[in-house]
Amino acid sequence: MATDPARRTVRDEALARLDEIAARVTAEIVAEIPAYAALAPAQLAEVDAIARWGTTRVLDLWAEGAAGLAPSDVQRFRGIGAARALDGRPLPGIIRAYHLAATQVVDHIEATAADRLTVGDAIALSRLWMAVVDTLTDALHDGYAAGAQRAGDRDGAIEHLLDDLLAGRQVARTNLEDRSRELRVAVPPRPTLLVVALSPDGPSRADLAALVGDDAPLRHRDGHGVALLDAAAARAAAVRWTASWRGALIPNDRVADLPRSFRLATRALDRAPAHAYGEGRLLDEADALLVALLTGHPDTDHARLERLTLGGLGDADHLRASIEAHIATGSADAAAARLGVHPQTLRHRLRRTRDLTGRDPRRPWDRLVLEVALLGRAG
Repeated sequence: MATDPARRTVRDEALARLDEIAARVTAEIVAEIPAYAALAPAQLAEVDAIARWGTTRVLDLWAEGAAGLAPSDVQRFRGIGAARALDGRPLPGIIRAYHLAATQVVDHIEATAADRLTVGDAIALSRLWMAVVDTLTDALHDGYAAGAQRAGDRDGAIEHLLDDLLAGRQVARTNLEDRSRELRVAVPPRPTLLVVALSPDGPSRADLAALVGDDAPLRHRDGHGVALLDAAAARAAAVRWTASWRGALIPNDRVADLPRSFRLATRALDRAPAHAYGEGRLLDEADALLVALLTGHPDTDHARLERLTLGGLGDADHLRASIEAHIATGSADAAAARLGVHPQTLRHRLRRTRDLTGRDPRRPWDRLVLEVALLGRAG
């Protein structure tokens, strides 16, 4: 790969001032990230050394026209992540430090060489830094999880993995597979999210582990127990569910959907009335969407609530009309009279509706879910 002469000159000039750049990077990291302010001198020297290496490596790659880090670079970042797990430094702060370093280097290049670089050169440097930060983020996660496991904290490393997935911090599927394999857990490509409200009388972590199995990622803190299940495990968990617990079970088409589902589930568990659970049932996504709608949560989606609740009815308009009449009148006999059908016909339709939607119009909460879902037809 040919080295660009203009970029090489700018790189050489920047590396000639590497002491200044590294010192500025380290100072900003210490000032902006509280965890770094308490580091011992030897640890600060390590931060400085990593800043020097990272700056040199990225500027070399830019001068060469490379698109990203080499495998050996990725392996080094994994090692850095493992070391940080062992010394207890929080991973979000570590990743923030690399973002700050990238900003400092780009700012320095802009301030000292903007008039000698093309727009393409500047764009290439910015794109390279973005690619590097994405790659090193995954590598640091990888190494951090492995380091935590070697330190004897497998449960903590699994919880950290779930933290990343629920916050949307996981960048690449391949990295997720690596972390899952190292921790001996399974993250399905279409995960079902189980969220359980924790309380003094249960469920314990052991209770949840018994419910979901050893292969499921599990987190048990911050007021909620969380597990990721495949479809079969989700069905089994629903069958074995303990009636006194409160929980929500939400399928997802992609891992990337987990943050939204988690927000909906936790809002539902925190705000849903007791009668929403019926006879120990798990809340589903439609329940969570209704709670979001009623409480003004930003993740509400009425169109999706309508599809989830009424989609099973297909084109059966007579069933929708029967639900509407039952809700409006409050009884099967009155609904039948309104529609001009026999009461037994109306009751049969309500049973058919229950079978297709999983919602019983005679239950107050299910009736509310159905009524709100039907509002979309009125618009």
